Amino acid sequence: MKIKAFQDYYPDDFNHCFGCGGLNEHGHQLKSFWDGEESVAEFEPKPYHTSLPGYVYGGLIASLIDCHSTGTAAAALYRHESRPMDSEPTFRCVTASLNVNYLRPAPLGKLTLRGKVIKIDGKRVTVEVQLFGGGELCAKGEVVAVAVNEKWLAKWMK
Repeated sequence: MKIKAFQDYYPDDFNHCFGCGGLNEHGHQLKSFWDGEESVAEFEPKPYHTSLPGYVYGGLIASLIDCHSTGTAAAALYRHESRPMDSEPTFRCVTASLNVNYLRPAPLGKLTLRGKVIKIDGKRVTVEVQLFGGGELCAKGEVVAVAVNEKWLAKWMK
C-alpha cells in the first residue's frame, strides 16, 4: 500500500501552489511525509534551478522550506486533533512568516528536508526545517503557518 503525502490530501481548490500543489503541472510538486515526530521530503533540483554552476538557487531553497512547512503544519493540526487527513473540515495552511538562514551553498542533486513542529497555538503552527544537500546541512528555516478555511479561499478566488 502506497503512503499518501500530506499534499495528496489537499482538496482541488487548495491544490494549485507552485511549491506543493499537485494540480500545478509547472510547480515543484513537493511531497511531505511523517517520519516519526519529524516530517521529511526530498526534491531533485533541475539544472535550471542554479545560482552558480553546480549550486541551487536560494529562492528555490526558500520555496521548498516554505511549502514543506505549510504541509507539515496542516498534517500537525490533524494529528493534534487526532483526526485522519481526509476528514472534514479540511486543514490547509498558508505562510504568515518565513525566515531562512543559508549556511552553505547547496549542491545540485537530491535535497532532503526535515521538519519539526515547534508550537501549535490555535490555528498557528510554527515549524522548523533543515535542508540537506550533498550530505551536509545547507539551510535552516522557520515558518509560522496559519490554517485557513474554504470561506477565506473563496474570498480570494473571486
